[in-house]
Amino acid sequence: MHRRRDLAGRECEPCGQIYLRTWVPIFEDMISLSPYQPTWPSEFRELGATLRHHLGSLALRIDHIGSTSVPGLAAKDIIDIQVTVEALLPAVEEAIMAAGYVRARPLTDHVPPGGDADPTQWQKWVFQPRGGRRINLHVRIEGRANQRYALLFRDYLRANPLVARAYEQVKAGIIKYHPEEDMDAYYDIKDPVCDIIMGGAEVWAEASAWVVGGSDC
Repeated sequence: MHRRRDLAGRECEPCGQIYLRTWVPIFEDMISLSPYQPTWPSEFRELGATLRHHLGSLALRIDHIGSTSVPGLAAKDIIDIQVTVEALLPAVEEAIMAAGYVRARPLTDHVPPGGDADPTQWQKWVFQPRGGRRINLHVRIEGRANQRYALLFRDYLRANPLVARAYEQVKAGIIKYHPEEDMDAYYDIKDPVCDIIMGGAEVWAEASAWVVGGSDC
């Protein structure tokens, strides 16, 4: 959903600890869309159950987000998961690593026009599995702008299939004209489109008195 950018330095965001590690690169292959797969929700539930087992109460929420969470929507065949926590703590990282993931370099989310200028509102950790199924695991803090963005964006697309279809067409058009591994071009175009969609999502949220439902796992 958001373009991912490196943070300056390698400090643990909440506590200032220096991590002496080799950061795992985010995998981004040739950009391609897969038709909607009915197995995506069940794959998420299995992955989410494993994460819940390891994280326990450290995870306030474990949610299926991104395009694979929207019924009928074509997507990159990568399951996006959001784990919501109180803080980005070493105990969270240790539990996720025990579940079979490794942490990528420190990242922050794209800030939409008019978004909160506080950089802490857009901090996150990203993990990926050591092997097997492709997953992007986003760890965000409860109540932060980026944590809400992911859930509202998902729920708005689920409730408005015509908007979801238009979003799919935009992504297909980007890939048509940028079929190479040009992730900068992909996100340079896709991010502003997401922000336009979020403008409608905010209006919808107010009109419908939207409140996010319970955790998916």
